[in-house]
Amino acid sequence: MKDWNEIKVWRVTTRKELLEARAGLPEATRRALGERITRHLVTALVPHADDCIGFYWPIRGEIDLRSALHQWCTGAVRAALPVVVAKDAAMIFRPWHPAAAMTTGVWDIPIPATEETIAPTVLLIPLVGFDDKGYRLGYGGGFYDRTLAGMTSAPLTIGIGLASSRLPSVHPQPHDIPLAAILTEEGWARPLPATEPRRRG
Repeated sequence: MKDWNEIKVWRVTTRKELLEARAGLPEATRRALGERITRHLVTALVPHADDCIGFYWPIRGEIDLRSALHQWCTGAVRAALPVVVAKDAAMIFRPWHPAAAMTTGVWDIPIPATEETIAPTVLLIPLVGFDDKGYRLGYGGGFYDRTLAGMTSAPLTIGIGLASSRLPSVHPQPHDIPLAAILTEEGWARPLPATEPRRRG
């Protein structure tokens, strides 16, 4: 599949199918899958105790990582949530902790009420779909691609999704940025790199 118009149609159809399948999971099943992913993640991030962990507020059946962040934030680990500032702009990140004051952002997604911004050094990114080369299928807005492209210091990127959303290929375009690692309830679909990506800037 090389024609961009054909790829766009495929992406729309595939995204819809994967989102419908995820939405159809019973809440208990989704919670159990999230717990399995959380166990893998907590172990993997032990070496990152001094990092700032960027994560996401779960929407549309995404894996909920908040219990893991509650565990990490009892110590020195800092966390951050993304904030959409404009349709075609990169996101910013605001610091978060379990007792942080929250407000409502774009699409009614909760965001930290503070105006302070912070740059995550590890970034957990939700996946609608993914392939073995680390490319992700998202919601189609391009927010994470723009955000990663604009960062002067590249974070360690970890995609979070369901094993059932694995695809033969996402048919990436030149602007798509592959993730360093991908984690599902079955473990690492794309293992963490032996060394972190070299920092830019």
